[in-house]
Amino acid sequence: MAKRTVFRCEVKRQRGHDFAADIPLNGGEISKDDITASVSEVLSGECRLGKIDLNISDQELEICDDLDMPAPVRLFIPMSEKPLNITALYMFSSWWSRPAFVQSPADMPDKTQVALFEYRDRYACFVPMVGNDFKAYLTGGTESELQLVLTALCGGISQVHEPLYLYAEAQSVDEAITKVFKELARVKNIRTREQRRLPEMFRYLGWCSWDAFYTDVNETGIRQKAAEFAEKQIPVRWIIIDDGWLTLKNRLLYDYHPDPEKFPDGFTKMTEDIKSATSVKWFGVWHALMGYWSGISPDSPVAVQEAEYLCRTMNGRLVPDPERGEGFYRDWYRVLNDQGISFVKVDGQGTIPLCFENTVPLAKAARCLHSALESGAARMDGAVINCMGMAMENILSRPATSISRNSDDFVPKREDSFKEHLLENAYNALYHDQINCCDWDMFWTNHPDGKKHALLRAISGGPIYFSDRVGETVPEVLRPLCYADGELLRMDRSAKPTDDCVFADPMATGSLKLQNTARYGNDLVGGGIAVYSLSDKEISCSLSPARISGITKRDRYAVYDYFSGTVRYVGYDEPVECTVEGGGFRWFVILPVTGSCTCFGLTDKYVGFAAVESIIDDENRQTVILRGSGTVTWASDRSPKYVKVNGQDMTDHVQTDGGLIRLPLTENAAQTIVEVQF
Repeated sequence: MAKRTVFRCEVKRQRGHDFAADIPLNGGEISKDDITASVSEVLSGECRLGKIDLNISDQELEICDDLDMPAPVRLFIPMSEKPLNITALYMFSSWWSRPAFVQSPADMPDKTQVALFEYRDRYACFVPMVGNDFKAYLTGGTESELQLVLTALCGGISQVHEPLYLYAEAQSVDEAITKVFKELARVKNIRTREQRRLPEMFRYLGWCSWDAFYTDVNETGIRQKAAEFAEKQIPVRWIIIDDGWLTLKNRLLYDYHPDPEKFPDGFTKMTEDIKSATSVKWFGVWHALMGYWSGISPDSPVAVQEAEYLCRTMNGRLVPDPERGEGFYRDWYRVLNDQGISFVKVDGQGTIPLCFENTVPLAKAARCLHSALESGAARMDGAVINCMGMAMENILSRPATSISRNSDDFVPKREDSFKEHLLENAYNALYHDQINCCDWDMFWTNHPDGKKHALLRAISGGPIYFSDRVGETVPEVLRPLCYADGELLRMDRSAKPTDDCVFADPMATGSLKLQNTARYGNDLVGGGIAVYSLSDKEISCSLSPARISGITKRDRYAVYDYFSGTVRYVGYDEPVECTVEGGGFRWFVILPVTGSCTCFGLTDKYVGFAAVESIIDDENRQTVILRGSGTVTWASDRSPKYVKVNGQDMTDHVQTDGGLIRLPLTENAAQTIVEVQF
């Protein structure tokens, strides 16, 4: 991007007296007719922050000709150097984003909210800003210019004093993204992902009613599913009762209490019974941000009780008032708490522009309504799954809640849907993970792609929950994800594409590699790379420890091929060549070699090395303290003389093969101490 340049500015007004001018960056105001405008760029942290100031001088006693509603301001921003490649994360609906891989600003998709640039010697991240009233987004520009669009979705505004973009460069794409989003969090006074607290229930395995029942959910079905968990010894710790439980009238929220035909006794007895008979500890319910999809019934008890917290929009909807809506959520959640509900999934967050156009400026509506929701959810201890809210005005308006859905829905009956689901989650995580703990959605264990989805959730770094119908859950698909008590073996952050995949369209290359890390042992950071084939034919690819962002750096690494159960050793930059069958997937756990042997932890779990709580290395002996039990595996060039488990000699149970030492532990212990002597 040029440091000293001229922006082309186009302004569309309500009554046709449009404005077009060239405005020098940091060149002071220009005046034309009744409009004055300037654009500037300043340093903000490690980023460059663009700004615009625009004023329309309305004449006394004359009909005003102020800004039009949909997209009144457009700026064309010259790029001083054309990038080699561009990855654009754009909104393909009002609530979800996905990637596009282009070479020119002219091909930028409409409503792009993050643009990543690859240059010969550096990388860059450009994020259109959300201001006080307006939001900006990118759309198709020219061969050498970015086109930035500003909208408040309110007509008649006469002044714009707003930020335009944040831009940063770095030697890695991840560093460039981090610079921008760290500064965004500071400017918007919100927390980064590392600063957000993950509520306790989401550290455990969960289940959601949606793909099991859709809107036909009822008490009988929930009880049957909970009984199945107990029968199959599946350690589900939380349940979401999704859409279908609410009392509605004409598809509008009518009452805070559940539908009496589906839940005749409310939630209280059902939740108490299930908690006492199963491992389930927490229940949550679904609702839309506006109450229900289009709001609240005007003749409902809710409308009467909550009148001071509601407003009527220009398009006639009765919805929570952005500035007073806290009381609406607080009162609702009090009713839910009293019936055994501990958390909520709040959907339809992308409907803010649909509801409030020409009522409240877009950025203000999002900022106030998210603040109201989170204030009301304080009595839920902030336990909220934010959903259908990936627009930047949603992401940058949540002060503290941790979890946010990262993709469009898992659709079990849509043929070949896994590719799109994988693509969205992987690339959205590049930026979404900077602010939120990313939820990669539910899945079916009893599905042709069930194991693919399970591995994807294991490395997602977010909550894990499934949605099989009654009688259909496959326990074997879930066991590699969690301990016996349902606690997840979680990775540090969201899985993201390796750096050599960020600017390469996996639909064209036929493969996608995802990398992530987890802490283990004595403050070590290990990692892994999952390889997914998006082709019908066998594909070849290369991976290395250097492709894992944040892994502990060493000269030598042990690479464990999870599905073949084999090990090899490589250097930091040394490639591991592999093939993947058409439509297949592989998982490589990669740990630094630090002592007499390398412990991969519980290798019947996808992220089993995270179970290693500490490692004590002597010259010929290693002591490992593990969380839980299962098959413990080490990589070593030597055979052990003896192995002790919690002080008991287990040498006769050790299996050695191909440089690996395996010890199956059948006792279900909360903690295991293993000593290996060479």
